[in-house]
Amino acid sequence: MDDVPLIPVVDEGLGNSAYLLGLGDGRALAVDPSLDLRAVQRAAAEHRLQIAYAAETHLHADFLSGARQLASEHGARILASAAGARTFDHVRLADGDEVDLGGLTLRALATPGHTPEHVSYLLLDGDREIGVFTGGSLIVGAAARTDLTGAGRTEELARSQYASLHRLAALGDATAVWPTHGAGSFCSAPPGAERTSTVGAEKASNPLLAAPDEDTFVRMLLGSLGGYPDYFARLAERNRHGVLAAPRPVLAALGVGEVRRLLAGGGYLVDVRPVVDFAAGHIPGSVGIALRAQFATWLGWLIPPDVPIAVVRNHDQDPADILWPAINIGYATIAGELAGGVDAWAAEGGRLATIRLVGPSQVDGGAVVDVRQDSETAGGHLPGARLIQLGELSGRIDEVPGGPLTIMCGHGERATTAASLLERAGRRDLSVLVGSAADWAAATGGALDTSA
Repeated sequence: MDDVPLIPVVDEGLGNSAYLLGLGDGRALAVDPSLDLRAVQRAAAEHRLQIAYAAETHLHADFLSGARQLASEHGARILASAAGARTFDHVRLADGDEVDLGGLTLRALATPGHTPEHVSYLLLDGDREIGVFTGGSLIVGAAARTDLTGAGRTEELARSQYASLHRLAALGDATAVWPTHGAGSFCSAPPGAERTSTVGAEKASNPLLAAPDEDTFVRMLLGSLGGYPDYFARLAERNRHGVLAAPRPVLAALGVGEVRRLLAGGGYLVDVRPVVDFAAGHIPGSVGIALRAQFATWLGWLIPPDVPIAVVRNHDQDPADILWPAINIGYATIAGELAGGVDAWAAEGGRLATIRLVGPSQVDGGAVVDVRQDSETAGGHLPGARLIQLGELSGRIDEVPGGPLTIMCGHGERATTAASLLERAGRRDLSVLVGSAADWAAATGGALDTSA
């Protein structure tokens, strides 16, 4: 790849990689860009590239595609599978179709599995296989999940995924593997740590490629599936029709009275401040989702998509870092922010609630609820802890033990979100552990439980 500049653009929150491929003449190909184009456009500007093509490997369920936005703003030609039945203008590619990029060739390979219409793109320099953009087909150490189009097709698509992975594995060992889904993506099954690989490395180490037969592959793949955010069920169809966004969304200022009316009408107040600030004083009923890489995932998992949302933030938190992740997953209902934050609320007579933060050695008495994913708690959790994944908590409130309660996750952010949901449900006497299960074991000398 020394002679072909490839720029990965990683979204740490969604666990995905888009790619910018320099074509040698100032033009570039973008692969699987999201609607939040800020990082892609920065990379293009830094390398003085004009985005001439935008290729989509599949109809994404975990983010809105930025391909149509690139066509609108940059004149990019959109490349996508003809089987996707997209309703906007694009170059419709079938298996084996090739696109001349000007010295390099992009060949579409039908690789159904993650989605029915999925394609991978093999990059060729003459007859030389340089690399393959595998999207949600072959990923590092695994393959992407096959249950996003409905339970009725999960096994069928898993069998398609088996054939697709073996088709890709037939490429040359030196061929680079550039997946879209990677570490942190709920599309990965299971998630891995590395983001790129080679065909040879995957043949040597990917356990799914080592499966002795199709039935074993299907059992392994389906056995690794965990939960995923609710918004995944909505975005693929929106991507079929294409989405355009305003180039500079604005977080409008809302007065205390306006926020009260929004809440009275069924709206939500989302507090994006850090854990320490939320715990020290927050508006009762607000949902605490700290502004970090995973903000969009939890917003989309926990907040209904069709209700107005008001935001509480600190002055040093960039409104764009709140709005774009929300827009990227289809949330266009953020009405604005509480002007003046919690201080303004308190100044007009509003009550503030608090949550106690505790260290690993302070977990004493009362029940413990661990809201990490099952794949995390399998590595060890506090003895006797009730295991309820954060994404399931609202539907399992009746399983939460009564009395004083300590909530934990890996660091404290998800636990704080869980505490805010429990507070909305009427629970009090809540503490959040700032630390992990391993921190607790180190501080107390206690042994972790690895049972389910």
